[in-house]
Amino acid sequence: MQPTGHLRGDAVRVGGDARQRFYDARGYGRPLDGNEIALSRVEAAHLLFRGDLSGIELGGDADEIDADPVGFERFFVASAAAADRFAVRFLVYSDLRDRGFYLSPAREPWPGGSDAPSDAVDFVAYERGETPDTGNVKYPIQVVGERESVAAAGLAGRTLAVVDEESDITYFAAEGGRIDGATGYEPPGSLAGVLLADRVVVWDAPEGLYERGFYGRPLTGRAADVEGALQLSLVEAASLAADGRLSLSASVGGGNADDDRDAGDAPAGAAARIVARGRDVEGERFDRRLAVYRRLRAADAVPKTGFKFGADFRTYLDVETVDDLPHSEHLVRVVGPDHEFSPRELSLDVRLAGGVRKEMAFALTAVGDGHPGADADAFLDADVEWLSVDRLTP
Repeated sequence: MQPTGHLRGDAVRVGGDARQRFYDARGYGRPLDGNEIALSRVEAAHLLFRGDLSGIELGGDADEIDADPVGFERFFVASAAAADRFAVRFLVYSDLRDRGFYLSPAREPWPGGSDAPSDAVDFVAYERGETPDTGNVKYPIQVVGERESVAAAGLAGRTLAVVDEESDITYFAAEGGRIDGATGYEPPGSLAGVLLADRVVVWDAPEGLYERGFYGRPLTGRAADVEGALQLSLVEAASLAADGRLSLSASVGGGNADDDRDAGDAPAGAAARIVARGRDVEGERFDRRLAVYRRLRAADAVPKTGFKFGADFRTYLDVETVDDLPHSEHLVRVVGPDHEFSPRELSLDVRLAGGVRKEMAFALTAVGDGHPGADADAFLDADVEWLSVDRLTP
């Protein structure tokens, strides 16, 4: 006959040979005195579901215990009412158990609780064949429903288990790190351009600026009689000007009183004018994108627009020549440090990146928070936290 559990507070106690039967053999619960163990509600429900417990007596105090043990259905409903997000956590726990993992609730005093990277983690799943006693954690699991939100900050190092409305589970691995490239091109320091409404044209750009540095796009056509004309995006132009490599010979199309067709700017003034134009065009997002663009260029990666993929950038890590361009490796979305993903949004980004053979990366930076003019040069040395997310099959 299978043993009966007794609910005490938020734990289910099981006596008899429970330690040998459940903890030692299969990693359920945590040991108490003698052979007794304490199970979390999710663990107890799973054992009830499997038929390994005959029932659970409900109640908090000894003299309030329900005389008749209840089965899985009643215990599940009672636990869903008493414990936050119990239903989705039970589904994930059961799925990982079915996949052959031992796992524990990641809350003190349960095994694994002290190793959890944050309070957002619900379970720790151990390496296959290992138990809570060995402590080798394979996946720190954060469980979310598809309509919940997920904070981007601190997500690195966790495994997201997203439960959709039909109770299917999708797993995502979130990792930190950075994007590093091997593109060795140094732009020249004497470029001059014209600031238009939302781009900069360099009329006599050296060939290497595009061919080897993959800056901008040539202004060409089948019948073109103009050579060396290169259109730069505002983030490309602002970065080059901030590095002292680009000046402006004219500025048109901004709609501001100080825009003058004949006005020229040395690099410092050019950077300020281009950034101001970028903020007019895009708002404070421009500062964030510029900060991330500069960080990628400093790491010898080449960022180009990710518009076709619904991202801010796509990246090339090792460009020797545009004539022999490699496949781009990442899609990058720029977000603020307090950004919260919806699981649907995250799934869409990751699925799209995987469908075009790229890795989905998010760049978290505080640049641009608040009024965009609060610190005009904040993009120069902004902190950027990298987060890559990919689908996972445990």
